[in-house]
Amino acid sequence: MPEATQTRILLADDHALVRRGVRLILDNEPDLTVVAEAGDGAEAIEMAGAHRPDLAILDIAMPRMTGLQAARELARLQPEIRILMLTMYDNEQYFFEALKSGASGYVLKSVADRDLVEACRAAMRDEPFLYPGAVTALIRNYLDRVRQGDSIPDSAITPREEEILKLVAEGHTSKEIAGILVISAKTVERHRANLLQKLGLRDRLELTRYAIRAGLIEP
Repeated sequence: MPEATQTRILLADDHALVRRGVRLILDNEPDLTVVAEAGDGAEAIEMAGAHRPDLAILDIAMPRMTGLQAARELARLQPEIRILMLTMYDNEQYFFEALKSGASGYVLKSVADRDLVEACRAAMRDEPFLYPGAVTALIRNYLDRVRQGDSIPDSAITPREEEILKLVAEGHTSKEIAGILVISAKTVERHRANLLQKLGLRDRLELTRYAIRAGLIEP
């Protein structure tokens, strides 16, 4: 496979033995190559600056600067770099911190031989890689927030805007929507303008397409 198609990887772990094992897994793949190694988070940032890798694989627990701290710094210094966290710990807190730090995946060392290659390729496709326990943690966290009545931030629009979006997509005029929701036509127009701006859409047709994708109306 030509060099151009290879993903260039920085590997950071304070245990040389772990680095050697991980490097063996990665260098065995024709599309992956380790171009730099680091023994702690601070060195990882130096190496990333010198080698400009496509992907950084960072151990969470490292001296001088943890993998999480290094991930935050790398995401700031080199926003194009993909980041995977490598850890011994199946720990929900670390997992959520890793996501917040800009990592796109979280791989357990105990199953690195099974998961790491797949995680690298997913990261380069801009897809998240989550091991099964992490998926469970995410779902549990989501359900806990729903039960506590917290707002789920993933939704860009308010419940009222959603109601208006649905009615617009169903073909109702502003005046009709005002009658259905018992609000003024002016308020409907304001919500509609907010929707277009928030969602980056131009007109009713694009709003309708969005409503179909969001499952608000049948296609």
